Amino acid sequence: MKTLISTLAAMTIATAAPAIAAERTVSIVLVHGAFVDGSGWKDTYDILSKAGYEVLVVQQPTISLRDDVAETERVIAKARHPVILVGHSYGGMVITEAGDNPKVRSLVYLAAYAPDAGESVSTLSEAPVPPGEHKGPLVIEGNYLFVERDKFPTSFAAGVDPATTRFMAAAQLPFGLQAVQTKVERVAWKTKPTYYMVTMEDHIIPPSLLRTMAKRSGAKVTEIKSSHAVMLSHPREVAAFIRSADTSAAD
Repeated sequence: MKTLISTLAAMTIATAAPAIAAERTVSIVLVHGAFVDGSGWKDTYDILSKAGYEVLVVQQPTISLRDDVAETERVIAKARHPVILVGHSYGGMVITEAGDNPKVRSLVYLAAYAPDAGESVSTLSEAPVPPGEHKGPLVIEGNYLFVERDKFPTSFAAGVDPATTRFMAAAQLPFGLQAVQTKVERVAWKTKPTYYMVTMEDHIIPPSLLRTMAKRSGAKVTEIKSSHAVMLSHPREVAAFIRSADTSAAD
C-alpha cells in the first residue's frame, strides 16, 4: 500500500509540474532605453525564459553612451551562449556599438535608434517630423532630458495600464545630454544579421524615422500598431519577434 501511495504521489507531482523547455543554444541580452530601467522587460523576460532561453537584462544608467556600451559588454561576457542583442529606443544606440562584440550573433531593434557612424540621438532627432507624426515631449533639466511628466502616459506608453505609466512618469531615469550627443563609432548592423520592429503609433520617435533607419540597416522588418513602449503593451509579439532572430531554433 505504501508503495502504491508513493507511486501515485510521484505521478501527481509529475503531472502538476509545468513543462520546462529545453535550454536553447543562444542567450538573449535585453538593453532598455532612456527614461526607464530594465524592469520594463519583465513580461518579455518571463516568456523567453519559459521558452528555454538564458535571458540577461542590462541596467545601464543612460548618462554616458560609452559607459552604457561598457555595461552592456560586461553583461554579454556573462552569457553562456552566443548572444541575440536586443535594444529598445536609446538602447539601439548602445547595441549598435556593443553588437560589434564577436560573441553577438544578431541584433534586434525595437522602436530603436539604429545610427550610422558619426550619428547621435541628437543628430538623428533633427530629421523633420511629417504631418500626423510626433516627436517626444521632452524637457531639459540641467544636464538631463526627461519626458514631460503629464504627457508621459500617452506619449511613451499608450495602451499600458495608466497606474503603471503614471508611476513610470514619476520614476523616470535622467537621460544624460552626454549620451544624447555622443556619436557612434562602431556600427554592428553593417556586419550582423539585423531585425527591426517599427512601432506605427510611436509618439517618441517618429515612425518615418524608424522606417528610414530600419531600411538602411538592411534589417528584417515588421510593423506593429503600438506606442513606443512596445515591450510593455505587446510582450508576446515582442518575444516572438526576438525569437525569430534565433536561427538555431527548431520551432
